[in-house]
Amino acid sequence: MARKAARRATRRALRWRRVRALLAGGAVLGVGASATLAAWNDVEHGSATFTAGTFGIVGSTDGEGFAEHATADAPAMLNFQVAPTAMTPGATTYALFSVRTTASSVAGTVELAADAANGAGLGQYLTYGVRTVSSTTCDAAAFAGSSSDVVASGSVLTTGGAGARSLDAGGGSTVHYCFAVTLRADAPNAAQGAAVSPAWQFTATAS
Repeated sequence: MARKAARRATRRALRWRRVRALLAGGAVLGVGASATLAAWNDVEHGSATFTAGTFGIVGSTDGEGFAEHATADAPAMLNFQVAPTAMTPGATTYALFSVRTTASSVAGTVELAADAANGAGLGQYLTYGVRTVSSTTCDAAAFAGSSSDVVASGSVLTTGGAGARSLDAGGGSTVHYCFAVTLRADAPNAAQGAAVSPAWQFTATAS
């Protein structure tokens, strides 16, 4: 009996050690799980601000004083060298118009268009050509010295320009248009005293 009691006591002691071992293991596992949940962390964030640019052009009849002439009701009046108020057959007169972007503008292009009403009155007896020139000088010599045709010489006044010209951002470049308008040498007597106020539009597009 004593031996049986000793064996039972030994078995109880062994079971108790196993339970304590399992409890200890559970405690270790519990600490591990707790450490995972409490792991340190950090984050980074990124952001940006987007602002749209602006686009606009200004014009000048002398290549120096630039301003906006945004409506057909208040255009810039081209300063033709030979007063176009008493033209005679075969006479040609020249005028400059310069275009560039505004100081805060993005880059773009500009293109010349002619009004459909330019051919009325004296306009039916006038021809013209437009070339870009390298400076603010627009006369017979400057016109002849340029090979950059915008409107071919001898065109009727309703002819628009061919091709767009580049404009740098912030007024960084200027396109100087040189107009040459001629009263046809064969203008009939009906042209005497006739008048016309031709109009052109410079359409710019942001690039």
